[in-house]
Amino acid sequence: MSNAGSGGRLREVVDRLQGEVVELRGSRKRLAKAAHADRRAIERALHDGVQQHLVALAVDVRRLAGLVDGDPAAAKALLDEMAANVREALEETTELAQRVYPSLLEGRGFVSAIRSAAESAGVTVLVDVPAGAGYPPEITAAVYWSCVEALSSASRGSQATVSVLDADGAVTFEVAVAGHHPEERVERLRDRIEALDGRVSVDDRQDGGSRVHGWLPLSR
Repeated sequence: MSNAGSGGRLREVVDRLQGEVVELRGSRKRLAKAAHADRRAIERALHDGVQQHLVALAVDVRRLAGLVDGDPAAAKALLDEMAANVREALEETTELAQRVYPSLLEGRGFVSAIRSAAESAGVTVLVDVPAGAGYPPEITAAVYWSCVEALSSASRGSQATVSVLDADGAVTFEVAVAGHHPEERVERLRDRIEALDGRVSVDDRQDGGSRVHGWLPLSR
C-alpha cells in the first residue's frame, strides 16, 4: 500500500467525519431553534387564550357581586356566560398540555394518542400497530411526534394511514397523507429521528400525497 494511497483514504475519512460534525452541529441548532419556537408558541397561547379567559372571569366575578342581590336574572345569565368561559379555558389548557406531552400516550397508548392528534388536525386515520407493542419511552415519543408532524401536513377532511412495525431490533413507521410537507417540517422530522440514530425519508406521490418512512434502532 503506497503512502499516497493511504494518505488519500485518510483524507477521505477526515473529510467525511468533518462533514458529519458540521451536519450534527446544524441539526442541534435546528432542534434548539424548534424547541425555542415551540416554547414561544405555547407562551403566546397561554397569554392570548387561557390568561385572557382568567382576566375576563376576574372581571365577571366583580360584576356578579353587584348583581346577586339587585338583579338575580342578570346574575344567572352572567353565571352561564362564566361557565362557558371556564369550559373554553379548560379545553385550551388541555390542548396545551397535549402539546407538551400527551397524557393519552402514557395512559391509553400510541393508537389512542395518534387518533386524538388526527382528530385535532381534522383528519381521519387508519392506525396499524403490533398488538402489545412496547418500546422505550424516548422511541415511542419520537415516533409519536414524527407522526403528529406528518399528520399536520394533511389536508383537512382527508384520510391518512399510520403504520408501525418491528423489524430486527428496530422499529419502523410510515405515515401516508394527502398533502406535501414543507422543507422546515421535513428538517424537524429528520432531526428528531436522527438524534436517536435513526433515519427518515419523505416521498411525494403523483396523486398529491406524500409518505414519511422512518427507522429507529431499539438499542444504541
